[in-house]
Amino acid sequence: MAKPTATVSPASKGRVVKAVPKADGGATVAGPAPKKPFNPAQFFREVRAEARKITWTSRNETWITSVMVMIMVVMTAVFFFVVDLALSFGINQILKLSTLGS
Repeated sequence: MAKPTATVSPASKGRVVKAVPKADGGATVAGPAPKKPFNPAQFFREVRAEARKITWTSRNETWITSVMVMIMVVMTAVFFFVVDLALSFGINQILKLSTLGS
């Protein structure tokens, strides 16, 4: 018994299509659902409806978040400055030891 095969049309290239078995053992490819025509007016109505659902932060919330970000930036800068100093000091000590031995 032969395996059912599916043919893919160029129009369905790149889409997932499902093989539908026939009664005689073969298979046909069920094409994608027909596309609805683009309606610009409906599109903009939907965009406006979605935009109304947006909840914006208050001025106070934005201010607090900005201050927290600045604090974290300063703390990170200080941390990397200290790490850089420690690594620099350690490397200088190793280099001094290597020059004393020669």
